[in-house]
Amino acid sequence: MSDSPGTAVLAEGLRKSYRGSAALDGLDLDVPAGAVCGLLGPNGAGKTTTVRILSTLLRADAGRALVAGHDVARDPAGVRRSIGLVGQHAAVDEQLSGRQNLEMFARLSHLGAAARRADELLARFGLADTGRKPAGRYSGGMRRRLDLAAGLILRPKVLFLDEPTTGLDPGARNEMWDAVRDLVAGGTTVLLTTQYLEEADRLADMICVIDHGRVIARGTPEELKSRLGGDRIDVVVRERRDLAAVTEILAKVGLAEPRAEPAVRRVSVPVEERVAALGDLTRALRERDIAAEDIAVRRPTLDEVFLTLTGGRS
Repeated sequence: MSDSPGTAVLAEGLRKSYRGSAALDGLDLDVPAGAVCGLLGPNGAGKTTTVRILSTLLRADAGRALVAGHDVARDPAGVRRSIGLVGQHAAVDEQLSGRQNLEMFARLSHLGAAARRADELLARFGLADTGRKPAGRYSGGMRRRLDLAAGLILRPKVLFLDEPTTGLDPGARNEMWDAVRDLVAGGTTVLLTTQYLEEADRLADMICVIDHGRVIARGTPEELKSRLGGDRIDVVVRERRDLAAVTEILAKVGLAEPRAEPAVRRVSVPVEERVAALGDLTRALRERDIAAEDIAVRRPTLDEVFLTLTGGRS
């Protein structure tokens, strides 16, 4: 792995331990400039530790990392001048107005024309009409947009988003996604950690799955989905008591062990030839007099990829 002008974030062999337990165990990462890279993994996999090391908040025990061409260990000041960071929890002062928050962050960053930069960012994120309102009176979505604006004070080349939409309702989450897309369209590279698989699927150009402190899979969302095979068949039964019988039927027509979801009365299985599998399935259901509420053929989801790669841990 080597540094190149087209690389925004580079990590090689990162290691970090806490009280003898490895949080990172030789993690490698290579994010092209102008891309959105989604970091996925179970709780405790090392996602937040990775972001903290790359953003200079934590020193690695071993390994090498470059962000926007700056070595995180040898030139942390250069890294900090090149990045923005939005953590899991809003960092704004709720007593100050939106404009006052942004002016404060600009002055802390030794940026001239703090008021003008604050006005630019308020307008960019649709907060101009609320700039004088205390941040504590903002909705959750507005507060996260203000937090994102604060992370862009220095026009960063690389933006770290550590679970930025945790706790937001669907509408506010969509607002946040739109804001991230606008940033990427302007050339910003984004490294995103998230618990929401749909978020990674919708935003990420590439995905790295982390488990036990190492990257265990990487690729585009479609490339990772293709690892589970082409199509899947879902059967939703009318009566919960038929779940076992349908699981048995799908085990015969599928390529792997079916996955049952009793709460929604659904059983899923990957298949190779969907037309032949559908024919065998419907015939077996008819012979056993099982009523299906719904039968669907679809592509694998990122959730299924994640569960397969991490052994079902979340």
